[in-house]
Amino acid sequence: MKKISKWLREHYAKMISSIAFYPAIIAVFFLLLSVLMLKVDFSPAGKQFKQQLSWLSLKDASTARSILTTIAGGIISLTVFSFSMVMIILNQAASQMSNRILNSMIENRFQQVVLGIYIGTIVYALFLLSTIRDISSGVYVPAISIYLLILLTVIDIFLFIYFLDYVTQTVKFETIIKRVQMQTVKSMQKHYCLETQERIDEENQSFLVLPANESGYYQGFDQKRLLALANRQELRFVMMNRKGTYLIKGADLIRVYGSERLSDDLKKEIYLSVVFFGGQPIEQNPEYGFRQLAEVAIKALSPGINDPATAVLSINALSDLFAYRLNHCLPVRLKNEQGVVLIRQIVPTFKELFEDCIYPVWEYGKDDRYIRDALLHMLNQLEYQDKEMRHAKLFKKLHAQVLKSRIKTAV
Repeated sequence: MKKISKWLREHYAKMISSIAFYPAIIAVFFLLLSVLMLKVDFSPAGKQFKQQLSWLSLKDASTARSILTTIAGGIISLTVFSFSMVMIILNQAASQMSNRILNSMIENRFQQVVLGIYIGTIVYALFLLSTIRDISSGVYVPAISIYLLILLTVIDIFLFIYFLDYVTQTVKFETIIKRVQMQTVKSMQKHYCLETQERIDEENQSFLVLPANESGYYQGFDQKRLLALANRQELRFVMMNRKGTYLIKGADLIRVYGSERLSDDLKKEIYLSVVFFGGQPIEQNPEYGFRQLAEVAIKALSPGINDPATAVLSINALSDLFAYRLNHCLPVRLKNEQGVVLIRQIVPTFKELFEDCIYPVWEYGKDDRYIRDALLHMLNQLEYQDKEMRHAKLFKKLHAQVLKSRIKTAV
């Protein structure tokens, strides 16, 4: 049961972000709707309603079948055309921006809902088609259900028109970059807290080191479960790696304080709390948003793409994210209700994150005037936001390099 719980925890984000998640739910809803409508159609109240409205009387089975087959075939064509456009957009984004941002595009709820409504309409039509048959007592035709299907088809057509306009907006690079930026901001607001300057004392007690029990990307841990375990067993944990680090099986994973020996069951409990999976979900780790925007800027500056304007958009988005990161970070110490520190994790400093994201962009674009101006603008704003001047040396160093490059180019 615990293994199933861990599997669900690890794959939950993939499941709900999958392009098939919402369509599957909506298709099931339409299937249930078709069953409900058939019951209404042939209930005494439904028959009486059709008698009162003679124009709802559809008694010809061949006409009903023609309507259903035409609608089903038309919506299938509409679905194929609509999502061929989506695939083209995804391919363009992957080739010109970064593979990592595809998740933020696939997770687009509107696209998934539209696909779900199309598929649901097809399921509804095919299910009705299977119910129309000639019997000895006459023709079995669900007229009300068919007229509802016609109404759904009209809605699908208007939805398709809006979808075309939506796709033309989605294909813009500024829209994609803005989406990644907003996802990162929401993730930071969820996971980050105000950064404190408290000194972290090294543990003087003896400890045990638990190695990784599998290879993969370390994506953090179940905070609630691990805190409860540490509280119950009177243990303290120090996570030895940053989130997103790739670890091979047997690499150092966790330091465990408070016990000279761990039972196999306790080790299993600890391992079940640790999360390993691939991908870069921004919802789980805001750092991925920073890195994805940096990758977009680097890709845009590559000789094959040569699009400094897109790189400038990414730098501007990073400016906003770093402004928030100036005073916020992941909590380094996690405490129980009594305020006792039970878990300590490695959190990259502002300087490390800044250098990892900005310096590669600078190396690629230092000869481009657009990039120099964008970086100077970013540095000026961040220096102003850094009221306590904790990162003044970092900003001045890059500022000097950018100015030196500008003078060198001018000469």
